[in-house]
Amino acid sequence: MKAESKTQSKTGLNIILLLAVVLLMVGALLINQNGEYGGSDGQAEEMITELNPDYTPWFESLLEPKSGEIESLLFTLQGSLGVGIITYILGYYKGKKKHAAD
Repeated sequence: MKAESKTQSKTGLNIILLLAVVLLMVGALLINQNGEYGGSDGQAEEMITELNPDYTPWFESLLEPKSGEIESLLFTLQGSLGVGIITYILGYYKGKKKHAAD
């Protein structure tokens, strides 16, 4: 009986967290109505050019993606890989702790 109550409370918490994430996403889209999301790299480049027009970069990129879509894909893959590694480590240690408690 106690295990069922614990499962129901976890399910309720998961639903609340999911709704919070959806609310944050929708809120962010509503706040930025014009749809322009720029990265900090572009803003930094503009500021440097404004402050010092004669500035030359120290080096060039080794790999320049052919389009913005490919750049977004690579950025998303990089983030997904990082999240996968972090969640694996967290799961590993949680499983190790649970196994040690048994």
